[in-house]
Amino acid sequence: MILCLDIGNTHIFGGFFSDDQLKLSFRYPTQNACSSDQFGLFVKSFLREHETDPGCVKAVILGSVVPSLDYSISSACVKYFGITPLVLRLGVRTGLKAKVKEPATVGADRIATAVGASELFPHQDLIICDFGTATTVGAVSKDKEFLGGVIMPGIRISMEALSSATAKLAPVEILKPAFALGKTTESNIQAGLYFGQLAAAREVIARLKEEAHFASDTKVIGTGGYAHLFEDEHLFSDNVPNLVLFGLLAILKKNL
Repeated sequence: MILCLDIGNTHIFGGFFSDDQLKLSFRYPTQNACSSDQFGLFVKSFLREHETDPGCVKAVILGSVVPSLDYSISSACVKYFGITPLVLRLGVRTGLKAKVKEPATVGADRIATAVGASELFPHQDLIICDFGTATTVGAVSKDKEFLGGVIMPGIRISMEALSSATAKLAPVEILKPAFALGKTTESNIQAGLYFGQLAAAREVIARLKEEAHFASDTKVIGTGGYAHLFEDEHLFSDNVPNLVLFGLLAILKKNL
């Protein structure tokens, strides 16, 4: 069994693969720093609760955008599984060419989702929309070239910014509103968050297709924790919630 870990700003997203099939997945909060013991014990308990022997884990790959957690999570893998994880960083074989000015600064999550998309949809130009803590949109060519893209505040960050920077706007539930014409302050905020994110994503997708010289019908893939909110908006053709995990798996296999 292979453990793939995506350390994001909100959650550590983990998945266990066997025979290239995702068998189990979990999310562990990253708002507060965790020790190697906390995380290691959590993962072992998670496996045992699902009647899975922790000794079945034979390899681990780690992609992270939270450097402060890298050491403790890596240590947990060594201490509790006896495995030194492969850490996704510059120099690791990915099969992807980063056609950007500063390849070392591209987030591990973006590299992993790009690899995952290229593996799932080979020989196609692709636009990837990842609705997470930040919303990222990236262009990947049919030749497996990451061409760059856009990073903008995610829908939750936008809500928290409104709440923290104003005196009377409280946090709201993030959902898909039925109407843009809000009738209460709460529904005004919800409409602004949702339709603002939708409009921004549509504009960015169109511009990336044009600037990357992709066809207008280029496949657009949605992923990330909030992608499901936009499934009925004809924004993307496929929603692959676990795309980053499949990408990490593909990268690990290229480096075995």
